Order: sequence, then C-alpha cells, then structure tokens
Amino acid sequence: MKRFIKWMVAAALTLSFGFAGAQEVKLGPGDVVKMSVYGSPDLALETRVSETGNITFPLLGQVSVGGLSVAEAEKKIGSLLEKGGYLKKAQVNMLVTTLASQQVSVLGYVNRPGRYPVEGRRKVLDLLSMAGGIHGDGGDMVSLVRTRDGKTTRETIDVIDMVRKGELDKDYEVAGGDVIYVERAPRAYVTGEVTRPGPFRLERGMTVQQAVSASGGLSPRGSNNGMKITRKDASGNPVTINVKANDVVQVDDVITVRESWF
Repeated sequence: MKRFIKWMVAAALTLSFGFAGAQEVKLGPGDVVKMSVYGSPDLALETRVSETGNITFPLLGQVSVGGLSVAEAEKKIGSLLEKGGYLKKAQVNMLVTTLASQQVSVLGYVNRPGRYPVEGRRKVLDLLSMAGGIHGDGGDMVSLVRTRDGKTTRETIDVIDMVRKGELDKDYEVAGGDVIYVERAPRAYVTGEVTRPGPFRLERGMTVQQAVSASGGLSPRGSNNGMKITRKDASGNPVTINVKANDVVQVDDVITVRESWF
C-alpha cells in the first residue's frame, strides 16, 4: 500500500509539472535577457537586470523593466524607440536566458537540492518534480516557508495524505524567494536480539512485529516475549513499557528485544 501511494505521488508530480500554467514571469534583479529588434541588428544585446530593476539599452540608456513581464518590457522598449523617433515601427523580442530573481530553494531530503526558477505558475509538487522527487530517506512531510507582504509564514504539507485524499488544494502556489524543505523520514530503533539492530524507517501504523521484521527479524537467541519500548512521556522523560507484537510504534521509540531463556 505504501509503495502504491508513493507511486501516486510520483504521478501527481509529473502531471502537475507538465500542466503548470504559462503565466508570464515578472523580471527582476539578476535576470539575464537577450534582446533583438527586427530589422536593426545593431540594437541586439544580452544584458542583466540591475539591482534597481534597470537595463541599459542602446539609444535609450537606462530603462526600468523590474516587475514587468517579458511582453510588457518588449512593448515598453518598442514604444520608447518609436517615441524617440529612432524607429517608425519597433518590433522588440526579449528572451530570458537566466532567471535569477524568481527562484525557489528546494532543500532537505530531495534527490537534487538547489534553487529552481519559477516560470509561470508553479506549485509545491512542480518544484519537487524539478528537484528529482523525494529522496529514499525523505519523509512524507514537506514544509513551505513563504513571505508575502512582509509577513513570513510556514505551511506543513503531508504529500502522501494530500494525494491519497485528492486534496490538491493543499498544493500551494510558490513564488521567488520561497523555501521548500522535505523532512527526513521518521525513525525508531531496535536493540537487543535482532539481526540488524539500529535505526529503521518508521512507516505509518507500523507495529512492533513489523519493526522487528524491518530489522532483519529475531536473532537465533531472540524472543518474541517480554519486548519493551522506551519512549519519552509528555514531560520529555524516558519511560519503559512492556509491549505486544501488535502494538504501534511511535517516532524515536527504542524497542528492546530480549534473549530467549531456552
């Protein structure tokens, strides 16, 4: 069941990425644009948008393009060329070769962490797809940190639950400067008479018996009887309790498997 749900998430990543909207990106500082004017090869150039949102264009000097879409910037420069009497009909073409201003950081347990451009409308699943998907050690919980109108907020998204329930309204839209962080999968631990003692990935609803199996099963001297779990109580103090094979394991539990008497 877990593998099937993981497959569903992967499918959603692919679909959401492929059908993301084509809304024009806004130009900003650090973006590199390549420009040409039909019939005027001397006006072709490649330049970077300054920190103040300006570019230097032949004949016109400083032109503010920060916050404009590509189409709006093309129209503005064409209009300035015509009003200045340089061209009767200015057909300007602009291509963004480096999108530096609108990037989202995808960090944590993904296959290719880094900064990714936001071209048009993009959502969390789109960016996870661009980052190669969730790493094998990654968990189901994804944090999204956004700053809007000077206020920073943090959303926590359970991607497995979201896809399983079809609640894609929780797949939030992202913008430049946002941070996506994929948490590590929760862990618990097994000590004592098992084949591979140590940490293991804790799946949802995992029982003690399943945890022992994930640790390679009992050693030749191991016993199913008398197993104990040490976990922290509400005050953060460790307590040890007796458990049965079908009891559910919690995050950071330490399961102790004792040696058989016979």
